[in-house]
Amino acid sequence: MITTVAWAVACIAAPALAAPSQAPEQPAGTRPMTAFELYRLYKNKSWQWDNGAGQMLDAGRQFSAWADGEKGKSWAEGRWVVAEKGLLCLNATWHSQQGAFPAKTCFSHRIGNGTIYQRREPDGNWYVFRHAQARNDDEAHKLVATDLVSQQRDSIKTAISAAKLSEQ
Repeated sequence: MITTVAWAVACIAAPALAAPSQAPEQPAGTRPMTAFELYRLYKNKSWQWDNGAGQMLDAGRQFSAWADGEKGKSWAEGRWVVAEKGLLCLNATWHSQQGAFPAKTCFSHRIGNGTIYQRREPDGNWYVFRHAQARNDDEAHKLVATDLVSQQRDSIKTAISAAKLSEQ
């Protein structure tokens, strides 16, 4: 169970690992983004990952996601939270055929001269999330105001429930 769910949680980290503009130190000339800035950036958006997607709804700060990779399919539901010191956290329970696993994944955000930097906490590398002059390869382009989650999540949820019933 843990390997499948751990893989699903790792999907959330994939953007930080794949980003081209990395910096190990805190970006110079930046400040933490405010909770309001983060709220505006993420509310009612889906974040497309290599093997899944997560959605941050404004209503109830609901977070839901799905992942489909070599370790199997999983889905998640929980909440997304922002903090004044530039922190976005995704608190959710991930479900797979092997069971459920609670996970918390957090990202720090800094802004300077219109460029947004992001890193996965606690020890990820800083990278450019969105350049001041947006580029097509910015990770922020994977944040869209479209529901990329509900249909896939519900399909995976149904398939996992059916598989568990057939095992009984």
